[in-house]
Amino acid sequence: MTELTASFTAALLAGLLGSAHCLGMCAGISGLFAMHQSAAGIRQQLPMAVTYNIGRLASYTILGFVVAALGSRFTGLTPALVGPVRLAAGMIIMLIGLQIAFDMRLLSWLERMGGTVWERVAPIAKGLMPVTNLPRALGLGLLWGLLPCGLVYSVLLVAATSARPADGALIMFAFGLGTTPAMLATGLGAARLSQLLQRRPTRVGAGLLIVILGMLTIAMPIAATLSRGTPHH
Repeated sequence: MTELTASFTAALLAGLLGSAHCLGMCAGISGLFAMHQSAAGIRQQLPMAVTYNIGRLASYTILGFVVAALGSRFTGLTPALVGPVRLAAGMIIMLIGLQIAFDMRLLSWLERMGGTVWERVAPIAKGLMPVTNLPRALGLGLLWGLLPCGLVYSVLLVAATSARPADGALIMFAFGLGTTPAMLATGLGAARLSQLLQRRPTRVGAGLLIVILGMLTIAMPIAATLSRGTPHH
């Protein structure tokens, strides 16, 4: 398993099983699409909900690319920081896992930091409501990727430690993809489906798996360094 694979898997699981937190932040906006409970209503709302989530995924992917580009540029100028940055990435992944498994608010400080950014974006988002057409749904999805969410920001920090901008984009895309089932289900009024993703045994199991992935992220560069330093006979 490579470091990118570990980060990608952790991001996907964080999105999928951390959706309870995401729903707390975003259920209101997703609920704009849950206007009709009938089959006909769902058929009418599906294009809106899908378009909104496409915008959200695009927003996450662009953010991942940008922060990874900045991070790789920074570590490129200071190669000595590569090791500590990877160590930090592993620790952040472990914190994400603990938060999902045991509902520990370990990353709430990131939400407070992002609140000032959202204050500037919120008026634009409100201007797109009510969502009455596909361009509004897409625009709202793009803006909602900037919502101050500790889980989103923590995965962004992992993306920022990527070796390449494309890797950072892939990590954030995986996270967004993981959140999509619950967000889409909520948008279509399928509350039962989103609740199935939040069962405690599932969250604990996936959270601990994310912790293990974080430990692997820390261990892999250490093992590589030790192997390079081992004399060969």
